Amino acid sequence: MPRIAGVDIPGNKHALISLQYIYGIGPTLSQRILEKAGVAVDVKVNDLTEAEVNRIRETIDKEYRVEGDLRKMTQLNIKRMIEIGSYRGMRHRFNLPARGQRTKTNARTKRGPRKTVAGRGQKRGMAKK
Repeated sequence: MPRIAGVDIPGNKHALISLQYIYGIGPTLSQRILEKAGVAVDVKVNDLTEAEVNRIRETIDKEYRVEGDLRKMTQLNIKRMIEIGSYRGMRHRFNLPARGQRTKTNARTKRGPRKTVAGRGQKRGMAKK
């Protein structure tokens, strides 16, 4: 189970799939990394030589921003939007969807579970309409 970019990637899977366990690397980027490192796409990680793993590690370190650096950059971008008061920044500040989704219904993932409000609902003794 090699360690690349601070992440233990699974050894029993193909290299193309295993690299996707690193934050910031998806299918396309994984394929590009393997091509640049000169590693076959369909080889399993356990079958990689130490030299191939080192080439993959060097390729990722030199050319791509992944894991902690990428997370930090994302958080700084969100913080910057909040500070300058942009629309997206305000949506982040109020913990609402920032990309134009509707909020009258849905948006439960972003807003969290429903909060009950006193005085809403059916009154005691009143008949249904």
